[in-house]
Amino acid sequence: LQGPDMALSRLRKAIEESCPHLASSVHIRLKLMAEGELKDMEQFFDDLSDSFSGTEPEVHKTSVVGLFLRHMILAYNKLSFSQVYKLYTALQQYFQNDEEKKNGIDESDMELTNTEELEGKMEKEELDGPLREEEMSCSGPLSQKQAEYFLSQQASLLKNDETKALTPASLQKELNNLLKFNPDFAEAHYLSYLNSLRVQDVFSSTHSLLHYFDRLILTGAESKSNGDEGYGRSLRYAALNLAALHCRFGHYRQAELALQEAIRIAQESNDHVCLQHCLSWLYILEQKIFDSCVLLEHSVNKSLHFGLPYLASLGIQSLVQQRAFAGKAANKLMDALKDSDLLHWKHSLSELIDISIAQKTAIWRLYGRSTMALQQAQTLLSMNSLEAVNVGVQQNNTESFAVVLCHLAELHAEQGYFAAASEILKHLKERFPPNSQHAQLWMLFDQKIQFERAMNDGRYHIADSLVAGITALNSIEGIYRKAIVLKAQNQMSEAHKLLQKLLIHCQKIKNTEMVISVLLSIAELYWRSSCHTIALPVLLQALALSREYSLQYLASETVLNLAFSQVRLSCVFSGLNILHMAIEPILAHGAVLDKGCAMFLVAKCQVASAASYTPQKKIEALESAILNLNEAKTYFAKVDCKEQLRDVLYFQARLFHTLGKTQERNKCAMLFRQLHQELPAHGVPLINAFK
Repeated sequence: LQGPDMALSRLRKAIEESCPHLASSVHIRLKLMAEGELKDMEQFFDDLSDSFSGTEPEVHKTSVVGLFLRHMILAYNKLSFSQVYKLYTALQQYFQNDEEKKNGIDESDMELTNTEELEGKMEKEELDGPLREEEMSCSGPLSQKQAEYFLSQQASLLKNDETKALTPASLQKELNNLLKFNPDFAEAHYLSYLNSLRVQDVFSSTHSLLHYFDRLILTGAESKSNGDEGYGRSLRYAALNLAALHCRFGHYRQAELALQEAIRIAQESNDHVCLQHCLSWLYILEQKIFDSCVLLEHSVNKSLHFGLPYLASLGIQSLVQQRAFAGKAANKLMDALKDSDLLHWKHSLSELIDISIAQKTAIWRLYGRSTMALQQAQTLLSMNSLEAVNVGVQQNNTESFAVVLCHLAELHAEQGYFAAASEILKHLKERFPPNSQHAQLWMLFDQKIQFERAMNDGRYHIADSLVAGITALNSIEGIYRKAIVLKAQNQMSEAHKLLQKLLIHCQKIKNTEMVISVLLSIAELYWRSSCHTIALPVLLQALALSREYSLQYLASETVLNLAFSQVRLSCVFSGLNILHMAIEPILAHGAVLDKGCAMFLVAKCQVASAASYTPQKKIEALESAILNLNEAKTYFAKVDCKEQLRDVLYFQARLFHTLGKTQERNKCAMLFRQLHQELPAHGVPLINAFK
């Protein structure tokens, strides 16, 4: 009733979904009126009036249907004869248009008919979802209620499920059509602003936003509901929205000026709510320059004081994120998030519930607890949203779901489940198409997973070709991976120069996680050059940082690297002691590749320490090392890491030879030869690299 007029074929399909017999009756009655005379339409309205009479009326007067029919009859009775005739001719035209579509007279409609088979599976979804462009365009000018319904529907879809909204071009066309008939329709300008943001159009979005507030002030919509304050309220929120827009596009100087204007007007009007919004945006702007923790704490306290749970909760979550990067203990952060969750459930803030769970997933990933991250990701995906986007749809296509699904794909890829990771990414591509605003998230993760697979498989040329795509989405990740490729291709000096530049940049922007990863890569370059003594201070620096910032998994990885350095420096027992500190977290939460590297290192330590044992004890140690090598081999095979498999086979063949097991030695030697021919050593000595 609230939506625009729909084509007869679509109306018939909608009725058939619920009552097939009724659809047939509707079509017969319409055909009778359209192909008959004006008196047939008169008879139809007489029959409607009779449905209320009698001892047992077909329709009750006060029912929803009864009220609608009475409203329709009353409107019909008020029409003059010329208006009745216009209504009848419009009905005939409406019916004939549908008949022409079916008979294929209209060529443009024929194209739609040809695609009907392809869209058959989507018919129900389309009935529940947004109206198609061709149906909207043929409906002509919309009533105020129809236009408001269309705008609210599209705005809701843009917020919760962008894929079900009209495409940016189609939506803009409909909005232009609405504005042609009513240029002062402020809400249409605001939806145009949201639509322009989808395609990152700076000019159009700014233009539409300014028009929205201009129309709001000119029409006096705010003044009617807020008295004399309405005009000033529109001005300060216009400045605030403009600041947010500039901030989104990275125009921080313009954003700061607009925000100062909003703060000035809000202070003059004593508007505490607007000032709290301004304070939140001031934190966002100033965190680009320095850590504004005090501002954020003040914002949270004030928001709670003025009863603004949404702002207070967002502030708590921002504070948790900042504290996580600063290395605060995980238990304290989770307690803070628990407090914000109480606010969410108390006030039914479903959007913030999703964000909170997604943030917990990201924090556990940052701290290297993959099992906990997996649990949080599954919690969000198995949850139904408090507000349904559409009939039968209980999950919103928001950024939170995109973040969680990306983490889930990466977790599966790390464990060697590439088919499952591929399925998750496929689902992400369907749920967040390339032109949607959150598509960059899965694009980056997809490129990173492909890169890791190519590196594991020794296809460095493919990995190198993926670097450009990663750099376009995240410049720091791209440069880091370029250095990894150069290192794998034995271009040590180029890799070292790139890593040093990246290290300085990451230290400047305080990206601690990347700083530690870069330090580990630099240490590996020193090993490959047999400079283990130079690598030790670098590794100790990485270990100090990872412990300071509570990055447990990176700390464990650094300890493994230290143990390897100790073994290479012939300090075997020191290496074993250090290794015991790191092996448990790696096996519990680590990626399959890291587990394989850890078990390989354990075997190396066992062999190195067996040199001083008695013959019998030495045999036992070597056999134990072979078992650990088998486990490492299983891990490496799972992620198709051929270079590491080759090294394990070489090491196993040597051990079998020492133990006098010729058959097993020959089998390992044959497999090693096959891999060695496929993967040349690039001049790097075998067993001289930890990873």
